[in-house]
Amino acid sequence: MESIIKDVEKEYLNDKEVAFNVGDTIAVSFKIHEGDKTRVQIIQGTVIQKRGSGLGATFTVRKASGNNVFVERIFPLHSPLISGIKVVRRGSVRRAKLYYLRERTGKATRIKEKK
Repeated sequence: MESIIKDVEKEYLNDKEVAFNVGDTIAVSFKIHEGDKTRVQIIQGTVIQKRGSGLGATFTVRKASGNNVFVERIFPLHSPLISGIKVVRRGSVRRAKLYYLRERTGKATRIKEKK
């Protein structure tokens, strides 16, 4: 049964997958439908988690949105609404989930860059 499900899922998986990890700063180009118009919004932030596999895989991006206000957005990895993912910088972290960043503000949220 699992092989049948994987065969059906293959046609919906994105081939244009970009390799990024937790701690990286990425820019996600996301299509937004407003009425009969469509526009592309770029959300740039730090990846704080990746979870799942196959079509159910998701990742969470945390971005700064003004005076120490942070916004988190969960994206399905294989969504047709994602038009592109670009890695801005690679981060060096020792955790798989960066939930501890939620309690930090300002300069404490910075992540060291990979060399």
